[in-house]
Amino acid sequence: MMNPAKFLTMKKDWEAFERRHPKFVQFIMLLMRSGMGAGAVIDIKVTLPDGTPMQSNMRVSEEDVAFFNNIKDIM
Repeated sequence: MMNPAKFLTMKKDWEAFERRHPKFVQFIMLLMRSGMGAGAVIDIKVTLPDGTPMQSNMRVSEEDVAFFNNIKDIM
């Protein structure tokens, strides 16, 4: 069970993240609305401050879809 105080802190943190990165949040919301389902591949590349690239990917499972839907419902 989630601590209500922690939930309020998370909600404030999410809202601050949204203000700092509106295009990224819009992209995530578009993915969720588009019906991204099991079998989709999420590929992420991050370039560290020293220029080192790091990349990973994941294939979305049914459990991941349920998890993303739960997050969407909370936010």
